[in-house]
Amino acid sequence: MLKYFLSFVFLISTSAIFSQVNQQKKLEERKAKIQQEIRENETKLQSVKKKEKTATKAIVLQSNKIKLKEELIATTEKQTKLLGNSIVVNQSQIDKLEQELKSLKEDYAKMIVQSYKSRSEESRAMFLLSSESFLQAYKRAQYMKQYTNYRRIQGEEIFSKTNVLYTFNAKLDVQKSAKEQLITENEKEKLSLEKEKQEQQKLVETLKKDKNKILAEIKKRQKEAKSIDNKIDKLIREAIAEANRKAAREKAAKEKAKADAIVKANAIAKAKAIEKAKAIAAANAAAAAKAKANSKPIPKPIPIPKDVAIAIAKVDPVVVAKAAVSSTKMELTSDGKIDSDSFKANKGKLPWPVESGFVSMGYGDQAHPVYKSLVIHNSGLEFSTSSGANARAVFLGIVNSVIVISPVNKVVMLQHGDFFTIYQNLISVNVSKGDKVTARQSLGRIKTNGDGRTILKFAITQNTTYTNPRTWLSPK
Repeated sequence: MLKYFLSFVFLISTSAIFSQVNQQKKLEERKAKIQQEIRENETKLQSVKKKEKTATKAIVLQSNKIKLKEELIATTEKQTKLLGNSIVVNQSQIDKLEQELKSLKEDYAKMIVQSYKSRSEESRAMFLLSSESFLQAYKRAQYMKQYTNYRRIQGEEIFSKTNVLYTFNAKLDVQKSAKEQLITENEKEKLSLEKEKQEQQKLVETLKKDKNKILAEIKKRQKEAKSIDNKIDKLIREAIAEANRKAAREKAAKEKAKADAIVKANAIAKAKAIEKAKAIAAANAAAAAKAKANSKPIPKPIPIPKDVAIAIAKVDPVVVAKAAVSSTKMELTSDGKIDSDSFKANKGKLPWPVESGFVSMGYGDQAHPVYKSLVIHNSGLEFSTSSGANARAVFLGIVNSVIVISPVNKVVMLQHGDFFTIYQNLISVNVSKGDKVTARQSLGRIKTNGDGRTILKFAITQNTTYTNPRTWLSPK
């Protein structure tokens, strides 16, 4: 029974350890990913530092690197804590096993001593022969047999517990070593983080020396960005107006067909009513003439039935021309509503518009990384990625426009019902207006700027209203 209990305890502890191993594995995978992002960020940072007039961009990259380092330290601390918990659990199991093993050994030692005292064959024979009856002799023989089996089982249990104890001790040694390694790694990362912060401070000081020049450059770029946004806004409004005009034409055609059908039906009904009215008038005239000829009173004329009078007087419907269509809100067709609802249903699940990289500038109004009083507006998200990377569609849709800002700066705008996704800063484009695209399909190659950075600006609008893309994209 004790052996089965030991097996059950071992199974429970193994399950707990397996769960912790899974958590450790996930943390290790996240840690490896962060380290890869740090290496990629460092490559971009070194490239930027070699260029002139890019201190601001270097600070953005440095800030991202510091953020990644802090996340790496936090992940390593989680690993250390998890290992510490595992060590406590394993140490508890070891203490319990050592206590059980000690108790087993003491019992086994007592049995060995007792067995030694009654080891001779004569003693066993006398023990049997001194029985008062055959039944008692049989029971004594059975007892001796069970006693021998019990000794054997206790020996096996001692051997089994010893092996389990060795296994736990080995795991404990490995875990203690891993914990020490993690602590050492964390200390190195903390020193590295401090160095990164000092480096960033140096870059900030460099920027402050040339404040006016930097501010002028920032304002110029903001003006260029605003000009591009205005062009995109105009195209979105045109797309909405065109969609609404198309919907209005289709609706007007349906209304005209319906009105024509009514006019035709009215004409037929009116013709029949007039014929009926003429017949009634002729009958009344004939009756009056006959009465006059016979010198009799003229009979009361037959009245025109109400439905005949209504049919004769009925006015045909007039199709009223529609007022100017809206350029700010799209009137969705049934297909357009399906596309829009499908896009909306995937909020928070859309893939990133770049395969690898990080968000180097967030959405909306934000303070400059150095000049905090200077507010920078961004209508979307900016993704820093590797040179030669492609922009990719975040959802299936139709290419509404391909805008050429300059020969080396193009914009692709996709439509998804009344939603639009916009991909800016492309040096080349793989799609044309009217093309249907699928999620993750390449739209074109992202331009690497003169400062060595490869930046994709990505925006999402519903009609003409910009929305934060972060809330739409899946966590990376």
